[in-house]
Amino acid sequence: MKHRVLITCPNLINTIDHYRDFFASHDIDIMIPDFVQQLSEAQLLNLIGEFDGVIAGDDPFTERVFEKATRLKVMAKWGVGVDSIDLEAAKRLKIPVFNTPGAFSDEVADVAMGYVILLARQLHRIDRTVRQGKWEKPLGTSLRGKRLGIIGVGGIGQAITQRCVAAGMVPLGYDVRDIPDGFRQQTGMQQLALNDLFSQADFIVLSCNLTSENYHLLDDSAFEKMHDGVYIVNVSRGPLIDEVSLLKYLGTKKVAGAAMDVFEHEPLSPQSDLHLFENCIFGSHNSSNTREAVMRVNDWTIQNLLRGLNGEVP
Repeated sequence: MKHRVLITCPNLINTIDHYRDFFASHDIDIMIPDFVQQLSEAQLLNLIGEFDGVIAGDDPFTERVFEKATRLKVMAKWGVGVDSIDLEAAKRLKIPVFNTPGAFSDEVADVAMGYVILLARQLHRIDRTVRQGKWEKPLGTSLRGKRLGIIGVGGIGQAITQRCVAAGMVPLGYDVRDIPDGFRQQTGMQQLALNDLFSQADFIVLSCNLTSENYHLLDDSAFEKMHDGVYIVNVSRGPLIDEVSLLKYLGTKKVAGAAMDVFEHEPLSPQSDLHLFENCIFGSHNSSNTREAVMRVNDWTIQNLLRGLNGEVP
């Protein structure tokens, strides 16, 4: 019996030729729609009723979408985050949702630390001016002894901690759960209340899941608690930061710079006022994207798809 499977994950799509024979050998017909970052709810509503399975990126699988998915036997989420998926609706409709927890800790941590270094030494601005034929020498800041506040100390946050300790930084952590004693002793991390982290950190890195409780976690109130000259790095989810608030404080001494691999609305609009600030570094929601990680998670996600098509549950 043939199965129809919708694929909306850009990383798998970019390497799809490697898997075409595999899908064919398992009687799976794949469909790849035309899109940039993710499908909209309206696009999904028009498509989803035709498929037995889906390998999803960050598309909005809402209750309405699941209710239209009358053939759907499995959702295999490519990657870790499931904040774009209405898990309650999926559970109610008995549609199993698989993901790949812990898949990208090292890759995302590498990018987060890379952003910290870029911001501290203004390397992005130096590159830009040299390309313009200039020879500017902006004053940087040393990392040793600086306090790196990590919001979300799961697998990714712990990997960031290890890298910041290697750079001689002081790790501060906030998490809704207790950070393991052994890890804190090994790294010297202090677990703080959120407001204490805001007030003490020289750099703040967001590496937590997006939930309804932490939407716009960094808003006017949070920025006001930070000391002048703080640097912000977001390698998690765009809506953790209220971009209107960020724009306000980027233009003051409060925020010295920000590096964002993710945004509230993706792709980032060319009309966004964030483009006006040279102290911003932009990514393309790409921190997990290495050859090794992509192939590893492709294989894992496809196996999850097969498990679901065969009636298994997570």
